Amino acid sequence: MGPLDLLLHLLNFAAPALFVAALLQLFSRFFMRKEPKAPVWWVQIAINFVAGCAVLLAGLGWLGSDGKMVTYAALVVVCAVSQWLLLRAWKK
Repeated sequence: MGPLDLLLHLLNFAAPALFVAALLQLFSRFFMRKEPKAPVWWVQIAINFVAGCAVLLAGLGWLGSDGKMVTYAALVVVCAVSQWLLLRAWKK
């Protein structure tokens, strides 16, 4: 496997975490009644992305392969809880 193939594999591995993180940040503005004093949008995405990548790595290590539905379900739950904590923590 060459370096370009490795880069493409890593990008494809992390793509679901980035997609979920970006969607959560985008839709949290529409579903929140009041605008909380949360960190800027890119910080929210970065924190959710790191949490999502950690879940994907844990799923890869625990299950032995990536792309399992259990891992993706855990990704959504962990990112949603992370976004909720971000909005709740900076609200005050």
